[in-house]
Amino acid sequence: MNFDRWRGHVQRLWNAPRHTLPEQARLQLLGMAFKRLAFSVHAMPFVGAPFLIWMGVLKLDLRTMWVWLLAYALGNAWVLALTQAFQRDGIQMPASQALEKWLPIIHRLALLHGLGVSLLSILTAGRVPSAFAYLLLTTQAAMIAGNATHQSPEIGTFNRFFLMSWGVCLLATPWVFGSEWPATLFLSLIYVVTIHRHTISSHQFFVKYMQLEEDSKQLAERYRMAKEEAESALQSKNQFLSTASHDLRQPVHAMGFLIESIAHRNQDPSLVPPLKDLRYSVRSITRMFSALLDLSRIEGGALNVQLQTVNIKPLLQEVTTLFGEEAKSRHLVLRAAIPKAPCLVAADPLLLKQSLVNLVHNALRYTTKGGVLLGPRRRGDQWRLEVWDTGMGVSDDDKSKVYSPFYRHEQAWHFDSAGHGLGLAVVARCAKLMGASYGLESREKRGSCFWIQLPAASRPAPLQTLSPAIGEALTPPTLQGHCLIVEDDPQVSSAWLSLMQAWGIEARCASSAQEAFALLEQGFAPQAILCDQRLRSGDSGVEVLKALFARCPDASGAIISGEFSSPELQQAERDGFLVLRKPLDASQLLLLLKQWLGPSLH
Repeated sequence: MNFDRWRGHVQRLWNAPRHTLPEQARLQLLGMAFKRLAFSVHAMPFVGAPFLIWMGVLKLDLRTMWVWLLAYALGNAWVLALTQAFQRDGIQMPASQALEKWLPIIHRLALLHGLGVSLLSILTAGRVPSAFAYLLLTTQAAMIAGNATHQSPEIGTFNRFFLMSWGVCLLATPWVFGSEWPATLFLSLIYVVTIHRHTISSHQFFVKYMQLEEDSKQLAERYRMAKEEAESALQSKNQFLSTASHDLRQPVHAMGFLIESIAHRNQDPSLVPPLKDLRYSVRSITRMFSALLDLSRIEGGALNVQLQTVNIKPLLQEVTTLFGEEAKSRHLVLRAAIPKAPCLVAADPLLLKQSLVNLVHNALRYTTKGGVLLGPRRRGDQWRLEVWDTGMGVSDDDKSKVYSPFYRHEQAWHFDSAGHGLGLAVVARCAKLMGASYGLESREKRGSCFWIQLPAASRPAPLQTLSPAIGEALTPPTLQGHCLIVEDDPQVSSAWLSLMQAWGIEARCASSAQEAFALLEQGFAPQAILCDQRLRSGDSGVEVLKALFARCPDASGAIISGEFSSPELQQAERDGFLVLRKPLDASQLLLLLKQWLGPSLH
């Protein structure tokens, strides 16, 4: 049993300890040990040269030393060839095959090199002074110490080199050192223990290093896979929203029209409050859905950011008008502090408007009394657009979270249950796309100031016009005129006809270009044409509208679509066509029809 333990201990010293490193890592450790072994072989002629000269000075026979040097010169050529072959096989072969081939070769090289180192002492034994012998032993010890560190990555290689170099020297100690051999042997044995412990420590360091490297590779690979999965999921989500946006918007689009139609016809005062709540719910769904799609478009890189000079004043007036009715319905004061001095910033006009709209909407949502103030403030060469409110405020713990998607403080649900934590996330994304900074200042139960800061611009801003106000009250006069609607969804068509009838407009619906031209052939002469973009017949709404305009040159009209990133729609807008997005707000539609048809004179 004791013999078996001793044999196992010797085998552990002779071979590399077992570990769980992958074969590629083990091949890398073998390469590190081989590199040091090759360097040691290349250095031996330079190590032996001074001793050769010393022996020449002592006028000793040098023939054996010349043979030793010649052997190492040939060995250097062989090692150079092995190095090139090892590097080539490390690239071309699988790691398992390379290990199987090169491990025994490098072990044999370590044995031969260790024997060559020990031969210096053997060849000079009994022929040189003790000073020569001790200097040679010290030189060999220094060489072994250097190899103990750098050959230890593959400890089996060093063990073979160490056994043949120092072990042979130990056996030859009585012959080399004469009467001084006991003390020399004792010190040499202490050196054996020291080098062994150092080698084990160095080997463990290299193994641990490779394990950490492998762990980092695995973490990097897992991160890459997780990143690819996240990007794939994001792309799938964006693709789904882009593809399904038309169908998802259709019922909301129709519901909004039907509610306005019912509200316009309603003669029962008791139904006014529930209709008002229903209208508000639909608008909340519309804003939430639009915010979600805006965020998806921004994250998907579908927005083309175009920085230009933007005049802040018309934008403030537009947003104030946009939310005027909502502020009144909440019994809040909404006003804009518009300075007399020019206020020009470098920004993308659509992204800037979206940011300001979301900030004002967020302020109104969480303010129960008081009001909301918006306006610009000059800060050096920057303009800061600020939205102040007298609402619930934001705690210090929540200030770093409010711009994150889908984040809402638990107290926010007591103020407004319609939000989904997307509005401020869209503001953050828009600001980053424009290279702007954003932030907030707030005190709980006292109010907040949300802001976005942009660089000032010196160039004149292009002429800007106000878009229709979504918040305008729907108490229209009776309109007069003819409207052609190209829509293939029966529910949406019914909602169109109901709303047009409530407003006094004679409307016809067609589900395809063929039906639309058939109505024209029957004598229907529309003054307004509204055409859905995606038709089940396969017709393009843009092409249908162009053809209808060619037949009705005096008519006005627009494309209505739930898509945002369609190249065809973007080209249509560049060509001067009006493109409206679903779900279309009835107040926006009303303003357009007022311009196209005009009120009735009766």
